Amino acid sequence: MSVQNPLRLLDLAGMSLLRDEASTITALKDLPTELFPPVFMEAFYGRYSETLKAMVQAWPFVRLPLGGLMKVPHLGTLQAVLAGLDILLAQKDHPRRCKLRVLDLRNTSQDFWRMWSGYRVHGCSSSLMAQVAEDRSRTKQPRAPLEVFIELHLKERTLDGFLTYLIRWVEQRKASIHLCCKKLRILSFPIENIMKVLSMVQLDCIQEVQVNCTWHLSTLAVFAPLLGQMGNVQRLLLSNIHMSALAGQEQRHIVQITSQFLRLFQDLIALFLPRCLTTPLDNLAITHCLLSDSDLSHLSQCPNISQLKGLDLSGITLTYSSPELLPVLLEKVAATLQELYLEQCGIMDSHLETILQPLSRCSQLMFLSLRGNLISMAVMEKLLRHTSGLPSLSQELYPVPQESYSSQRILQPGRLAQCRAELFEILRVLGRPRIIWISSSPCLHCGDNTFSHPHKLLKSYRHVTWF
Repeated sequence: MSVQNPLRLLDLAGMSLLRDEASTITALKDLPTELFPPVFMEAFYGRYSETLKAMVQAWPFVRLPLGGLMKVPHLGTLQAVLAGLDILLAQKDHPRRCKLRVLDLRNTSQDFWRMWSGYRVHGCSSSLMAQVAEDRSRTKQPRAPLEVFIELHLKERTLDGFLTYLIRWVEQRKASIHLCCKKLRILSFPIENIMKVLSMVQLDCIQEVQVNCTWHLSTLAVFAPLLGQMGNVQRLLLSNIHMSALAGQEQRHIVQITSQFLRLFQDLIALFLPRCLTTPLDNLAITHCLLSDSDLSHLSQCPNISQLKGLDLSGITLTYSSPELLPVLLEKVAATLQELYLEQCGIMDSHLETILQPLSRCSQLMFLSLRGNLISMAVMEKLLRHTSGLPSLSQELYPVPQESYSSQRILQPGRLAQCRAELFEILRVLGRPRIIWISSSPCLHCGDNTFSHPHKLLKSYRHVTWF
């Protein structure tokens, strides 16, 4: 302890109480409200399990943001807190002092602990108390006496000890516990474990879903009914899904098991967006999988994308798609779209020309990436002219023009220099400040890319970067 930062009387009182854990537990009924957070923190860091269990039963706030104290999930602390909740839930009459309704295990609400431990001035108390009760105030009639908020990132073959214990605890108390998760991320996790975990979660609480798994149609069919119950999803990302059907006996087996879903999954967008989601999406990413013309058609007709701000169709092969489908989709989202990713989509000149007009009407567009496609210098000039009137467009990522390559697809430095000079001249004539990135690699983060410092023209406010 330094002379400049002496301990407050509250800190000293909390430390003194915990010297005798039995006395601390006895004193809780008379402990001032402002002492609960600092004493709880001392008990947490000192691993005073019995004190933690007792404090939970007398917690004078609506929310206990336990996750804000745990840089790494600690099973012993969780067990102590849940033991306290068990005693609380078993009581017929709720203790008058205890206001606990939400146990938050997410790594959030550090401000709550900082304020009560003296790092923030006490003038913050009223606004912070409103934040503590924020999630509860949004639900007028909760379905359970207690809500538990968690973050779900399913990325290993098996659940860790912390999550395993929590799921088992919730499973045994489903009638009195409302397990909530706002963000769900799934990466290389067995589908049977996913089903087990999500069967304990209130699916209508989920607002963001990210699935990055090499699933086949059969696995996706199993997951579909769960997604259908996530009626408040605002962000949906599905990556590396293999939509091709399996052959032989396995395919017939899948048809038997998933007959009620198979037809829907032949038209993925028709299932996931119009039929499952009831709130508008902010961002939609469907990447590196096969989409049919029917999928794209359903997507453009879906009312849930009317307020879309981000759209990522990277890795979706559009080479053989009907040329009118993508323009219709862009027209639908033109009023709100801010970010558009069409990387490695097999887009050629004929496809790009069909979307120039819709692109020019995306007045809110800030970011555009077309890397990894096959575009000529002539069509790139048209693209630059059509997008020059977009006031918010600040970042543009394009492929090297096709004229820069030989017939064997080898980059020719001389041709590249000529294309570069032509692009500079086009930008000079257009006269609007903008930054453009030109890439000879389909991915900014892979391959042996070389990066050159930005080349600037016209008083150093316009440049093209090559890498």
